[in-house]
Amino acid sequence: MTNMSLVTTFILLGLPRAPELDTLLFGIFLVIYVLTVVGNLLILLVIIVNPHLHSPMYYFLTNLSFIDMWFSTVTVPKMLMTPVSPEGSPISFPSCVAQLYSFHFLGSTECFLYTVMAYDRFLAISYPLRYASMMNERMCAILATTTWLSGSLHSAAQTALTFHLPFCRPNQIQHYICDAPAILKLACADTSTVEMVIFVSIGVVASGCFLLIVLSYTSIVHSILKICTSEGRWRAFQTCVSHCIVVLCFFGPGVFIYLRPGSKEVVDRIVAVFYTVMTPSEPYDLHPAEQGSGEESSVEV
Repeated sequence: MTNMSLVTTFILLGLPRAPELDTLLFGIFLVIYVLTVVGNLLILLVIIVNPHLHSPMYYFLTNLSFIDMWFSTVTVPKMLMTPVSPEGSPISFPSCVAQLYSFHFLGSTECFLYTVMAYDRFLAISYPLRYASMMNERMCAILATTTWLSGSLHSAAQTALTFHLPFCRPNQIQHYICDAPAILKLACADTSTVEMVIFVSIGVVASGCFLLIVLSYTSIVHSILKICTSEGRWRAFQTCVSHCIVVLCFFGPGVFIYLRPGSKEVVDRIVAVFYTVMTPSEPYDLHPAEQGSGEESSVEV
């Protein structure tokens, strides 16, 4: 390795595309990014100024909106540079490390947060009379803090495993962000152990969170079916629809990219758009229907 020059700068090649589409793609992703940031800022503002939304569900939603806003900011601006840079968008080694850490930190935290939000809906619908005491301010703060700390630790492990390897091969990253699978392909050392550890780590987190979400919603459906009136069932169901849609859009592409054998760079880059660009921009229902759903279901069951 004495004759090898170590990489100090990476080149992000961006999405696979025809050059004539660069301007169109730049405009589309710029609009989506602006709408994502503005939309999540408005959600935060509405929740803060509206006393009727000062409930556990919207407390967690403020965390989610904050994450989505920064999740897009970590990925999309650099992504926007690739269509206007024919040779690719350069990123320094430290910046690449920071982007990978931030990307997995926010992504892991969002994964844990979706699980907590499903648990919150489970308590609200299945135990309406005890919900206020079970999901009090202290419990909300503990759950939110735990999600952020867990995401930070998980991301630190991913980042350390990825960048402890030497990089001396061509510095072109076949992606629009610094992500572990694409970066590991540039390492000039055996990456099989690192790839397996990352695979298991992400697999345990993703499958564990998704299993807990499924269990929560299985219990929720069971409780909803006990509600006597169709109106009561619909009100209870309405509080969970947005969460279910966003969870599927987040977990689906993530599992496809990280937990399937035989990664294909072109396909991975296209699929990654769904959870790095599209999912943070998806609207979340702010209608305070669940404020009375717990009491209603407790009367009608």
